Amino acid sequence: MAITAAASRLGTSAFSNAAPVELRPNWTESDVSAVIRAVYRQVLGNDHLMASERLTSAESLLRNGYISVREFVRCVAKSELYKTKFFYSNFQTRVIELHYKHLLGRAPYDESEVIFHLDLYETKGYDADVDSFIDSEEYQESFGDYVVPYYRGFETQRGQKAVGFTRMFRLYRGYANSDRSQLEGSSPRLAGELAKNAASAVVGPSGGNEGWAYRPSKQGVTPNNALGGPIQFGSKGKVYRVEVSGMSQPGYPSIRRSSKAFLVPYEELSNKLQQINRLGGKVASITPASL
Repeated sequence: MAITAAASRLGTSAFSNAAPVELRPNWTESDVSAVIRAVYRQVLGNDHLMASERLTSAESLLRNGYISVREFVRCVAKSELYKTKFFYSNFQTRVIELHYKHLLGRAPYDESEVIFHLDLYETKGYDADVDSFIDSEEYQESFGDYVVPYYRGFETQRGQKAVGFTRMFRLYRGYANSDRSQLEGSSPRLAGELAKNAASAVVGPSGGNEGWAYRPSKQGVTPNNALGGPIQFGSKGKVYRVEVSGMSQPGYPSIRRSSKAFLVPYEELSNKLQQINRLGGKVASITPASL
């Protein structure tokens, strides 16, 4: 069944009704080739893989039956290729988010999970942390030795917390996107929500025109201006915070931003809402501003 009725807008259509990729007994060459492609796509976060980067030795061991799919996943996750793409250039908390996504197919549920892996990395190193994911009971129950990990965070299943569903959308940005091509770069995606034990907003995939939810700026501040200039208090003496998602900036080429916030005097509120509408934005909320 479909993950959600809004699958097309949220970028999950590719996973609706899709069966897990598995290396079954009496497999053929085409079967193992499909498994290898699926492992690279999943563990490398859909990032482009050049022919020269392929782990040919590990592929050969899998093709000849010397290692399982689980061990091939381990080889990719511990490889210099993976470290170059995700480990060396990212904050450690971002690496842990990616390990949850790539190896367990879900987002972290709470801050304690991140703290556990931060401590494990500091005391025993990178390889031990990777092993803790792949040797876990959760991995065994979900994938076993011959199923390629997949984004099970989009599914309702035993042992899965509901908050994991919305948090997956902070890590997954669409089927055509990769984990190295996102605007937020090396920064963690879930640090704020996990620290507050708060649910994450479902935000549509990159390039989507529908389904967007407001997400605060990285700095977490609202510019101290309204309508392009300093705030002027009118006769009503009231100012409102207007949160907007998906608003295009004027000029060419058109640039669409995921979110923006304005402080608007009461007298200018109607004009501002009309301006936002002309630029294709969607108002997420209007609340009295505390100044």
